[in-house]
Formats: sequence, structure tokens, C-alpha cells
Amino acid sequence: MNNILHIDMDAFYASIEQRDNKNLRGKPVAVGGSPDGRGVVCAASYEARKYGIKSAMSSKKAQMLCKNLIFVDTHKEKYKKASDHIRNIFRRYSDNIEPLSLDEAYLEIKSHDPLNIAKSIRRDIKKELDLTCSVGISFNKFLAKLASDINKPNGITIINKDNALDILRPMPIRKLWGVGPKTEKVLHSMGIYTIYDIQNYDKDTLIYKLGKKGNELMLFSKGIDNRKVDGNTLAQSISEENTFSYDIDDIDYIHQKIDEYSLDIYNSIIKRAYKYKTITIKLKYNDFSIETRSITLENATDSLETLKLTSHFILKNKFKINKKVRLLGLGVSNFIYPNDPVQIMLNLDNYF
Repeated sequence: MNNILHIDMDAFYASIEQRDNKNLRGKPVAVGGSPDGRGVVCAASYEARKYGIKSAMSSKKAQMLCKNLIFVDTHKEKYKKASDHIRNIFRRYSDNIEPLSLDEAYLEIKSHDPLNIAKSIRRDIKKELDLTCSVGISFNKFLAKLASDINKPNGITIINKDNALDILRPMPIRKLWGVGPKTEKVLHSMGIYTIYDIQNYDKDTLIYKLGKKGNELMLFSKGIDNRKVDGNTLAQSISEENTFSYDIDDIDYIHQKIDEYSLDIYNSIIKRAYKYKTITIKLKYNDFSIETRSITLENATDSLETLKLTSHFILKNKFKINKKVRLLGLGVSNFIYPNDPVQIMLNLDNYF
């Protein structure tokens, strides 16, 4: 069985800015946004994260959390150049690489000494780019990604079959792949707070409450993930979908959720440097009937404001909601990818 490495650059955009400007080192830095409160944060340094600042947060909220926060402009071409260099380093050690975004990727490693490979990759990245990364090593993708987050920044963690369940059991459910704030809230309402709780929960009830996500969470909680590292895979869509803990008939609440989902999707788009053209909303009603409606834009964009405005328009004008809503989904698709030749002709100022 081959080993899988998940490599995650440490505060990638912010670390590049601090590397290139010594006056920013050791200080709370937000990449993107602005001190006048407009826009959103694209990335935050570790010094800023101590205040609770994170990507996709509004500049206004970020400033409220940290009065001394330093906003810096984004430099898309510089981040892309660094990402390309890092992937060239990966190719020295693996011929099967699955990038997840500009700053993280899976590598399938055939060597029987994955720890030495991980150390070599970190050494090369530090020597050639003066940046650090954290590495997770395991026998599947979920556990490798989980491991990379345990000793950040600049750490290496191994999860093997002997220690996987012991590591998983006490962890909060938020650590499971696919559990965001909304799903976490639903799980808490079911009395599920740790991964151990899910391991011992009734599977049928979990699936009834969460649909297919319930089955996925049950498998992940037991350290099971059969997905392969696929270097040819590019996301065809990015979506946020959640089943409500009770059926909803409050349209204003649904619009509020659209704003929340938009932020999550925007964050994923920015990390991948994608641009989308199609926006889709999915509703499942309390009678389990499903409706989807979409709008395809004339030009690809990565704008958060466009995503929000178009989503609200779809919800208001393309649905006739006369039943309670059980599930709400929002997604974007029809992407232009970072290495797509068409993108070279686009205005790179719109990347962030």
C-alpha cells in the first residue's frame, strides 16, 4: 500500500508578503480587504489568526478583532509563481500529485520511508522559497489531510492504522471532512460533539438527518476513505449543501443562509484561483421533492458580490416556494481554471 502525503503551506499568501517585506514579519497581516472596512480578507498571517481573523471575513469585522491589523494588497502573480515552483518540487518525489488549491496538494508516495520524503520536501521548500509547510502522512486522503493540521505550522504528523482510531475518538466533530458550522450545529442538536459520538451513533438516523453526507461522516469517523489520489482531477463544481434540523418556511432565513454559503464557496474559489460562470440553487422540500435553478453569467468571475446578488435573484425570481424547505444547496460551476489558456487573456486583477 502506498503512503499519501497532504502538504499544506503555512499561511501561504501572508507568509509570502512577510517574506518579501521584513516590516511585516511578526505582525498581524491581512492579505486583501482594506482599512476602510470594504472588501473581505483573502488570507491572514498566524499573528492575525490569534485574534480570530480568517479568510473570507469582512475587513470591518477583522479590524474590530485586531485594531493593529495591517492590510496589504494581493499579488496574484507572485502567489501563482510560488505555487508553480512548489509543485515542481513535488514532482521530484511523486508522479501522482493532486493539487487542491494553490497552497495544498496530495502526493502518493511509493517509498517505504515517507517521513524522509516529507522532510526532504520541507527542506527544499524552505531552502528555495524561504517558506514553510506542514505535512500529514497516512494511508488515505482524509487522515493525511487531518494529520497535516495537527502540528501546524511547520510540522509533520503521521497517522497509521494502529493509532488512527485513538487519534480520531476525542476530536471535535468539526475535524471531520465535510463538517462546517451549519452541519456542526445540526450534529450538536443530535447530541453529537466528538468523532467518538458519531462512531457510536445509529447510522440510519444519521443518514435520515444528513442524507448521503451522514454515510460519509460515519465512514470518515472510522478512518475509512477509499478515494484515490488523482492528479488529473479538477473540481467540476464547488457547493455548500445542508439539511436543516427542522423544515423552514422563513424566506428571510433562507436568504441569510445564502449569504453564509456564498462566503464558504468564495473562500474555496479563492484558494483554487478558479473563476465561475454558472450559479445553481437547489431546494429540497418537506415532501422530499427537489427543484434546482441556475443562471450562467456571460463572463467568468470570482466576485463574492456577484455570487450573492445572483443567488438572491435566483431564489427570489426563479422559485415559487409554497412548501417548507428541508434542504438548501448553493453551488458554482462552469469554471475557468488557473492554467486554462483562456485565463491568460483575462484581467488578473479579478483573481482576488
